[in-house]
Amino acid sequence: MAGEASRPRTGPSRDAAGAGTAPVSESPAQPPRSRKHRELLSLTLPGCWGALLFACLSFTPSLLPRGGILQGLICGINAALGYGAGVLAAWLWRAFADREPRPARRKSWTVFLLGAVFLFGLFFGFGQYWQHQIRQLMGVTHYNVPLAVVSPLIAALVFCLLLLAARGIRALYRRLVRLLRRWIGPRAAAAVGWAAVAALVWALVTGLLLNGLVTLANDAFSLRDTTTEEGAHRPTTTLRSGGPGSLVPWDTLGLQGRNFTGTGPSTTQIERFTGRAAQEPVRSYAGLESADSAEARAAKAVDDLTRQGGFQRKNLLVVTTTGSGWVDPACVDTFEYLSGGDSATIAMQYSYLPSWLSYLVDQTKAREAGRALFDAVYDDWSKLPPRHRPRLFVAGESLGSFGGETAFSGEYDLRNRTAGTLFAGPPAFNTLFREFSDHRDAGSPEIQPVYKDGRTVRFATDPAAQIPPSDRPWKGSRVLYLMHSSDPIVWWSPRLVHSKPDWIGQHPGEDVLKQMVWLPLVTFWQVTADLPFATGVPSGHGHTYTTEYVDAWNTVMRPPDMSAHQLDRLKDIIAVGK
Repeated sequence: MAGEASRPRTGPSRDAAGAGTAPVSESPAQPPRSRKHRELLSLTLPGCWGALLFACLSFTPSLLPRGGILQGLICGINAALGYGAGVLAAWLWRAFADREPRPARRKSWTVFLLGAVFLFGLFFGFGQYWQHQIRQLMGVTHYNVPLAVVSPLIAALVFCLLLLAARGIRALYRRLVRLLRRWIGPRAAAAVGWAAVAALVWALVTGLLLNGLVTLANDAFSLRDTTTEEGAHRPTTTLRSGGPGSLVPWDTLGLQGRNFTGTGPSTTQIERFTGRAAQEPVRSYAGLESADSAEARAAKAVDDLTRQGGFQRKNLLVVTTTGSGWVDPACVDTFEYLSGGDSATIAMQYSYLPSWLSYLVDQTKAREAGRALFDAVYDDWSKLPPRHRPRLFVAGESLGSFGGETAFSGEYDLRNRTAGTLFAGPPAFNTLFREFSDHRDAGSPEIQPVYKDGRTVRFATDPAAQIPPSDRPWKGSRVLYLMHSSDPIVWWSPRLVHSKPDWIGQHPGEDVLKQMVWLPLVTFWQVTADLPFATGVPSGHGHTYTTEYVDAWNTVMRPPDMSAHQLDRLKDIIAVGK
């Protein structure tokens, strides 16, 4: 770890940070291999205190409930970070104190062991209590007690693996420095050796490891993309891509494209909900295999939309998908029910990867897809006579909201070129979302900001409640951001490493524990660990958006004569369909 530099190994095992390992009895000189093994397995007292502190802090509450395996991973990673921090802090103190390292006393190790048992047990108990409270807030009933019990063992294993990896890197650095000293001075050798090892580790992690995993995942999910899920059937209507006369063949739509065009509410179901005659909704889609580039796929999807008569419908929705081309059925189904079927929806795929992987590596593709699709639709839409243009809406969830934003320059552009916009679960790195949130009106909280008195853009954690500022007019095109206060996708940011966000310091949302606090490094890793499990909680929490779309679309579209009873019925329909 940092600070454990090369030093003499005479006498008791010494701590590079200023305190050694537990004292051992004197014995004859050990062979070099034995000394290396002892050094590899030794622990420093300052590092152990740092590891204990960070391990205990890992039990503090985060946004989502955690199982035993995840808690063990977080605890192990935090312990490794704490060990490194402890070693580095002691090394810096020794440097300023200008003294040599010395072994720790046996009494010091006894105090540490007693303190470790007490503190770890205390925080482990508090952690279980906090997790119970979070599960209650979200209505989560499943909890695996045996995994919770073995989580400390998982943490210990993770800690040891990370510590061994770090010491392996240190050994490589030392060997390289010794080699370089044959040709250059000691200081230059140390500097060059550190830079070379750092570059090698970075290249391995970001190049070989990350890119290799992404390539393997891309190959695996590309095979899955050729399948069709149960319940999705090839359309028999000309109003769907992949159906009779479609310009986009069924086998090029991809898994999510076939789900999108092969499912959805029928005319009969819509009529049963509205109580009056309805139309069959139009759905246009282009998959990765439909064309070679984002621009070409967008053009093909728009051509198919034109063939279907989508521009003659009253309502036209442009959806930017998540990575694998997924369109949330709750979003589009709600749009079609509220429009009485007099609607057309267009979307396209830009990746094989699932949402959470695309979130990390496919942001550029999402940006290109969002801009290409909207521009292609808008180009044909703007050429229509004003009285014959459908109301143009835009939507996107998660990474889809990121891609959907890129077609617009700001608030006025959204208002002038759309009839309404609905973005759900926007990632923290969304350009416009950050602009609206960071420049919110004074006094408004980050979990539900108010921007420019809410004249165009508003934010809702619960769209069924009043959306602030409720006392101000909301005329013209409405832009609504739907986001849960417990959604890690919305709040995750690298800035969590070193900066306390406003959403933690202010009044938390209804499903976030008041005991959640910001801690350097710790909070970042906790929220990071929440990301892959963001959709593993009931609707209304985390990154799971379903029935909220009913009130959200009702607010944005403003359909006439829609009663509260009808909205409740539609929520039941959407919940069952999900």
